[in-house]
Amino acid sequence: MLTPDLESGVKVWHLVKNHEHGDQKEGERGSKMVSEIYLTRLLATKGTLQKFVDDLFETLFSTVCRGTALPLAIKYMFDFLDEQADRHGIHDMDVRHTWKSNCLPLRFWVNVIKNPQFVFDIHKSSITDACLSVVAQTFMDSCSTSEHRLGKDSPSTKLLYAKDIPHYKSWVERYYADISRLPAISDQDMNAYLAEQARLHSSEFNVLSALHEIFSYVSKYSPEITEALEHDEQAQKQKLAYKVEQIIAAMSAES
Repeated sequence: MLTPDLESGVKVWHLVKNHEHGDQKEGERGSKMVSEIYLTRLLATKGTLQKFVDDLFETLFSTVCRGTALPLAIKYMFDFLDEQADRHGIHDMDVRHTWKSNCLPLRFWVNVIKNPQFVFDIHKSSITDACLSVVAQTFMDSCSTSEHRLGKDSPSTKLLYAKDIPHYKSWVERYYADISRLPAISDQDMNAYLAEQARLHSSEFNVLSALHEIFSYVSKYSPEITEALEHDEQAQKQKLAYKVEQIIAAMSAES
């Protein structure tokens, strides 16, 4: 409700009038009116934002349209996932696609899309949050390999981009294929890249806090990690399983 006029006693409402609990019939009639207004405005808003959503998806799912070179870490990580799939005899392309989606778009980009205040110094209103949730859901559906069956009972936010998602899916598939065709990144180049990034951002992160988070993960899954290290040839040479056990014992000891 907008500010009421105290002299005339008139109350001004913005599109939606709060329904009185005692007047159920008026509430039902008002809800139908509101749903029709909502759907019309929803479609109009989608048309206004369509170009911006397209530009966002095209930029994120492109190796050449981003203004800068693809980060080495993405190529290195995707090649590692393909290597692990080959090593374990996983030839289902949907599985490889899902691994890559879970590593980058669904873990990183969805979080940024849903929470722009992480990147920009802005206030995210409830209306903005609702709109970004629709974009984020569309983004997640575009990374999925399963078919989305929609019907008359499907939420309007799902139906809104139903015709666009197959197009977006083709962008995701093309993006992964383009990365697989890029020249492989050697371990030396990757180590040099990580060393340079560490130097550039050395004052921005708390190393001890990061190590503590890693230790929390390692201690939680210590049996699985130790067993894996004991069966890995490179880890055996460096006695990593023994070293991990020593670290866990030292951190767990009371001082």
